[in-house]
Amino acid sequence: MISGKCECGGVAYRVDGEIHDYSHCHCSQCRRLHGAAFASFAGVVRDTFSYLPGKDRIASYASSSTHSRVFCPNCGSNIMVELTSEPNDLYIAMGTMDGELSLPAGYHIYVGSKASWHSITDDLLQFDTDPED
Repeated sequence: MISGKCECGGVAYRVDGEIHDYSHCHCSQCRRLHGAAFASFAGVVRDTFSYLPGKDRIASYASSSTHSRVFCPNCGSNIMVELTSEPNDLYIAMGTMDGELSLPAGYHIYVGSKASWHSITDDLLQFDTDPED
C-alpha cells in the first residue's frame, strides 16, 4: 500500500496497487505549479486510488484541454494530474507520497522546455516532449 497527503494534512490518500510509471516532467506548467526545476509523478491505476480524509476538500484546475491538476486549496500542495487521454490512470505528485516506494525505471519528459538553469545529471531516458506523442 502507498499513502500520502498534502502539507496541511487536509487531503490524504492511499493506493492499493503498484506504481507503473515514474517520470520527471520539465514542462513550464509543472515548473510553475511545483515551484521547482521539474515535477516527479508516479502513475497508478485509478481504481487502486482512494481518498482518506479530504475528497470533499480538493480543488482542480484545467491547465490545458487534456490536463487537470488536483490540489489542496488550503495549503496549495499539488496532489495529482489527471489526463483525458489516460482515463484509467492517475499521475500522483511524488512529493506527497510517504515511506519507501518501489519504482519502475524513471525517465524525463519535456526536456525540450526544461529550465535553462537546471542540468540533468542522471542517466535516465530523456524525451523532448511526451514519449507518447
